[in-house]
Amino acid sequence: MTEAPTSVRRPPAPNPAERAKTIATRNGPATIMPTQQRADCEAERVVPVLHHVHHSGSVSILLPDEHPMVRTSRQAQRGELGVMVELADHAPVDLREPIRGLLWITGWLRPLTAVSARARAVSIAEQRPDHRLLDVGHGMTLLRLTPASLVLADAEGTHSLRPHMFSAAPPDPFHDYEAEWLRHLESDHSDVVEQLAQHLPAGLRGGRIRPLGLDRFGLRLRIEADSGDHDVRLAFSKSVDSPPQLAAELRRLVGCPFLRQQQRGD
Repeated sequence: MTEAPTSVRRPPAPNPAERAKTIATRNGPATIMPTQQRADCEAERVVPVLHHVHHSGSVSILLPDEHPMVRTSRQAQRGELGVMVELADHAPVDLREPIRGLLWITGWLRPLTAVSARARAVSIAEQRPDHRLLDVGHGMTLLRLTPASLVLADAEGTHSLRPHMFSAAPPDPFHDYEAEWLRHLESDHSDVVEQLAQHLPAGLRGGRIRPLGLDRFGLRLRIEADSGDHDVRLAFSKSVDSPPQLAAELRRLVGCPFLRQQQRGD
């Protein structure tokens, strides 16, 4: 009897809800599309003046008072318009293919009352100060998208999420540290990036190695080769949640002699 081949185990990664929350927390570029084409609402992608994804998965969207999407949402049945918000997760380094993932939040969009809009603008400003919030009620309308479903697409796969799953998930502990750290790694420690090539399949070592992503489970590299782009995850020995732990794991990956001596002495 022939045994079935053993499947290759993927390195550990944050779960889909955590990855979705991390993308949302980074507040990357957003576009909005109606979920149903209507004669009174433009079907093209709309770039909001400002957007903010709240912990619950609801999205605050700032648009000019006279924008067609604002007018249509006011005229829609129940005062709600079905829309989809697309959030793009851009790599913090200059890659030839910069988008690392996409998060789609589909739900119902409605304008907020003047009182609710001011309260929500203050709440957003406490987390992410932005002078454009001062224009709420002065030529700008603040709308709220109530989520019905979310879909995440990234290097780990495509996953459908319910709002309660997104709401319960924390962002990655390095979400506000990753961009600066990866840029620093590429600009000031290219030798370290090259040393990480020892963990790559032999066929990929001739390409240009770029730092792509960082999370509590590992470091992701992008290899830009003539044959195309290839992403590889280098797993840490354990989940980390602080810069000192991260530094220790990076030394382990590059084979730091000092770290090996320290481990033998433990």
